[in-house]
Amino acid sequence: MRIVTHTIPANGLNHFIRDSGDISAPAVILLHGFPDSSAVWRQMTPRLVAEGIRVIAPDLRGFGATDMAPRKADYEINVGAIPDMLEIMQALDIERAHLVGHDFGSPVAWGLAARHPDLFVTLTAISVGHVRAFLKAGPEQLRMSWYILFHQLRGICEAAYRFNSWGLFRRHWSPHGDIDAVIANLSRPGRLTAGLDWYRANISLARMIRQPGFGAFGDEIVRIPTLGIWSGGEKYLSEKQMIGSAEYVKAPWRYERIEDASHWIPYDAPEKLSSLLIEHWQTHQGSD
Repeated sequence: MRIVTHTIPANGLNHFIRDSGDISAPAVILLHGFPDSSAVWRQMTPRLVAEGIRVIAPDLRGFGATDMAPRKADYEINVGAIPDMLEIMQALDIERAHLVGHDFGSPVAWGLAARHPDLFVTLTAISVGHVRAFLKAGPEQLRMSWYILFHQLRGICEAAYRFNSWGLFRRHWSPHGDIDAVIANLSRPGRLTAGLDWYRANISLARMIRQPGFGAFGDEIVRIPTLGIWSGGEKYLSEKQMIGSAEYVKAPWRYERIEDASHWIPYDAPEKLSSLLIEHWQTHQGSD
């Protein structure tokens, strides 16, 4: 299996990219979330490549081996991640691709799909639904999202997460499939703050009250075939916010629930997730 890593300059930062499979094969772009890196997709990549897919998995800005941005505002999705991905696609000569996002990668994917439907064949949103569906999901989602407010406490949150050998961090993100590797990455200077700045720049309480959406794409409609995936062991996001995303898709929509998996579906159910992705892509491979 061909596996290449790139360091690509895009939108003012150097981005680390895992590139696997035949360069002439149909491409998929896999976008991770907090507190991960592109490593979250490693278990799935061989299966996807074996099915004739080129897998492009970047470390999003501030994560993994990609540069950190200098200011909190640089982590706003509309300023950072969406332009990042467009420039990376151009650098890799990818004219059109399937698009998959997990956790914070999902809002990035929703925004890319809504704004640039000509560049993407399909969208798959894992765990996180459309922004407007998230905001309309009600008291259950507010209760599950308490940690977002905690993440706004710059300095305090970082100190609390690091205290006692990252004890609070380990407890809150306990389902993670490789928590020690994540902590090693976030222990590097500035990296924990960079990851938390994704929350601070996009979904602070003040922004949620003042503006519709995360400031990235608001009410924009997705007009490409979309698959929403949620897990029975999810403890950060309600099922309602994923099911409600259908309202914002004016194209074929499908919802799948994976039981016996935590929030980290790519770690907990890589075969099931891979099968769902492949079926989705094969069904809509000729979509315009």
